[in-house]
Amino acid sequence: MKTIFALSKKNNKQTKTFTQEKKNTMATTKFKGNKVNLDGTFITTGTIAPQIELVKNDLSTCTLDEHKGRYVVLNIFPSIDTGVCAASVRKFNKLAASTPNTVVLCISRDLPFAQSRFCGAEGIENVVTLSDFRRESTFGKDYGVQMADGPLAGLLARAVVVIAPDGKVCHAELVPEITTEPNYEAAIKAIKD
Repeated sequence: MKTIFALSKKNNKQTKTFTQEKKNTMATTKFKGNKVNLDGTFITTGTIAPQIELVKNDLSTCTLDEHKGRYVVLNIFPSIDTGVCAASVRKFNKLAASTPNTVVLCISRDLPFAQSRFCGAEGIENVVTLSDFRRESTFGKDYGVQMADGPLAGLLARAVVVIAPDGKVCHAELVPEITTEPNYEAAIKAIKD
């Protein structure tokens, strides 16, 4: 916590104001071994998942309300056009097909057209790709995954968040090195437990 002290003059009287500001601890990850700061605090298990407003391939909006009563896996990554990101979409596509009452949302800042092209070329049919490309979106900051610096600044860090049917986060993994794949088994275990 940081305490701020301010003096002001109002009606020729000097007044003292004390306010306390909550320190916003910045999460970090790495890209090719170099530290990357993220905007905000990475979401934690047990918290209510913030609402999302992301763009589907048909340019309509997707919210968590559309998936109420189901497990929702957020597969978050920088770009679908990289090898590791593409591998995570392929892997979650297979896992989604075999995990009942579950939807996998693959989220990046790629345009919906690029996401759609990738899924069509790869035969990806069991996950939903969503874009966080709109400037007014707060998803990256709300979930603490928007890269604040480094060569990929502005994109989303690699993370997996599982939201239970009650809307609470039951698994949250911020992958420590962006160039590595997430722990798929831990995400699936959170759904089965």
